[in-house]
Amino acid sequence: MPGIHRMSTLLLAAAAATGWAQPAPPAREIPLYPGVAPGSENWHYPERTAGTPERPQAQNIVRPVLLYYPADKASAAGTAIIVAPGGGFRTLMMSYEGVDVAKRFNQMGVDAFVLKYRTIYVDPAAPAAAGGRGPAATGPQAGQNLREIAGADGQQAVRVVRAHAAEFGVAANRIGMIGYSAGGAVLLSAVYGPADARPDFAMPIYAAGASSTPPPAGAPPLFIAVAADDQAVGYQGSIDLFEAWRKAGLNAELHVFQAGRHGFVTKGGGADHYLDRVEEWLKLNGWLTKPAVVPAAK
Repeated sequence: MPGIHRMSTLLLAAAAATGWAQPAPPAREIPLYPGVAPGSENWHYPERTAGTPERPQAQNIVRPVLLYYPADKASAAGTAIIVAPGGGFRTLMMSYEGVDVAKRFNQMGVDAFVLKYRTIYVDPAAPAAAGGRGPAATGPQAGQNLREIAGADGQQAVRVVRAHAAEFGVAANRIGMIGYSAGGAVLLSAVYGPADARPDFAMPIYAAGASSTPPPAGAPPLFIAVAADDQAVGYQGSIDLFEAWRKAGLNAELHVFQAGRHGFVTKGGGADHYLDRVEEWLKLNGWLTKPAVVPAAK
C-alpha cells in the first residue's frame, strides 16, 4: 500500500517535538486519503496537542489518519475495530477513548485502528467555545460543516480498512467500529452511510446523535451503552436507537448503567466494566472466534 507505512520511531520523535507522547505508539500511521483530504485544502495550520500526560488530547486535525495497533498474530481473531474518540468535534480524547481502548481490543485478539478524524479549528489564543454543530462562521473553516466532514472520515476509515483487510490479516466482512460521544456521531454516519463504508458491527457509546431514525437496509448489529445520569447527551437517544433496531428486526444490545455520567467518569458502577460486556457481545456473535479462512498479514 503506497505511503501507508510509518516507523514508530518517527512517530515518537514527532510526538516528543510537540511535548506529548502516546503511552503506546502505533505500529503504523495510515492516511485516509492520498494527498490532502477533500475539504481541507485551505486548512494551513498545525495539529495541536492538549490535555495532560495522563489524558492527552489532539486538536486541529487537518490530516485524518488511522493509528494501527495490531493484535498478537498468534491469538488474532481475524477481526478489526476502528476506534473513534470523542471530544465535542473540537478535540480527540486520545487515551481512555482511543489508545487505551485499542489495547484492550488487542487483548481480545482484535486488530485496532484509532481514528483521528478532522475537527473544528481551535485558536490557541482564543477562549474555548461551545461548538460541534453546523457550519463554522469564521476562520479557516468558514462555511464548512465539520460534523459532516468528520462523518465522511468515519466512512472513509471503514473503506480503507476493508480494502486492505488482507494486508492486516483480517476478514473484510469483520470490520467493526466503536465510537464515543462525538465519535459516536462519526460512527453513526458510517452506520447510516453507503454500504461500502458501513461497518459489519458497531458500538455507539454515549453517542451524540443517537435517535429513532430507522436503520438502512443491511444495517449492522449494535452494542449500545450509556449512563442513566449522562448530563451531556442523556440516555433517551440510546434507547431510541435500540428500539429502532429492534423494530426493524435487527440485533442490538443496550446497557443503561445507573451511574457513570458522560464519559463514564464516575466510577464504582457497572460502567467501569463496559468493555467486559463488549467482549461478551463479541463472543456471542462469533467475532472473537477465528474463521476457517483468514488472509495472512503481509
